[in-house]
Amino acid sequence: MSKVQSIYFLLLPDTLLLDVAGPADAFLFANRYQKDVRFELKFISPLSSIECSVGLKLGPLQPLPDHLDENDILVLPGLVGGTEVYARSEAQLAIAWLSANMRERQKLMCICSGALLAAYAGLLRGHKATTHHNHCEDLASIDSSIKVEENRIFVEDGHICTSAGVTAGIDLALHLVNELAGPLAASAVARNLVVYMRRSGNDPQLSPWLKYRNHLHPVVHKMQDAMVKDPAHPWNLNELAKIACSSSRHATRVFKLHTEVSIQTYLTSLRLSLASKFLANTDWSIERIAEASGFGSARQFRRIWNMHFPAPPSASQFR
Repeated sequence: MSKVQSIYFLLLPDTLLLDVAGPADAFLFANRYQKDVRFELKFISPLSSIECSVGLKLGPLQPLPDHLDENDILVLPGLVGGTEVYARSEAQLAIAWLSANMRERQKLMCICSGALLAAYAGLLRGHKATTHHNHCEDLASIDSSIKVEENRIFVEDGHICTSAGVTAGIDLALHLVNELAGPLAASAVARNLVVYMRRSGNDPQLSPWLKYRNHLHPVVHKMQDAMVKDPAHPWNLNELAKIACSSSRHATRVFKLHTEVSIQTYLTSLRLSLASKFLANTDWSIERIAEASGFGSARQFRRIWNMHFPAPPSASQFR
């Protein structure tokens, strides 16, 4: 029997339509690819209907519930405009309801400037958070205790999840599908939506091929794409710097800044993952696996492997 996961979308006038439609479709598509969790969407508002950012009228909407159940997910999409829109009467009703009803037992998902609504309700106090780059200063000015992280697709801090503008809400929805329904379902949804599957820096090390992509720097993505395409290649800084159209020093700096790991650490994680697949699916010798995975020698491979896994490669679970 499937577990029912309720997801509430709180809608106000001038809600950005893509902030609603993108994540909503991601959750609904997840129902197609697995049966363990059934996502049920509910659209709530202080008003019976609203006009969204593109002029489309949405309704009828359910009223704000008296309470939220444990483990419910609440989604706050962004609104068109700046901080002034949160002074409207319907926004003030939503802020009061949020302050009275949101607790740590529920997951809060803020998309784009939806983080501002959460901040006005005091829900982001002391938390790490992000928002659309046009609103980072607004978010910091609402509550100085919020640790605003710029240039991030999304940030997860405990039960609080916040994302950058518009399409980043889909990335965050995929992240939650991965947490709740598993990576296979999330990957299937991503393929269906024709979007990249990226993980945040807080995720467990399930796949180094997808980790460390939770940033917006196109040059760093280019370097990562090159290494992912051929991790066994004897990459050096000069080659990667050429891809980045910069000096090796600058390439090293921006890579570490935006991924929070060094180029060598990233490349090593790819090579270890590749080696684990060879161990699981071939009868190759350790020497051949080391060479095919990009390690200089079997001795180097064993040394690095033993730094990351408790058992040697010859006796590992992958063998």
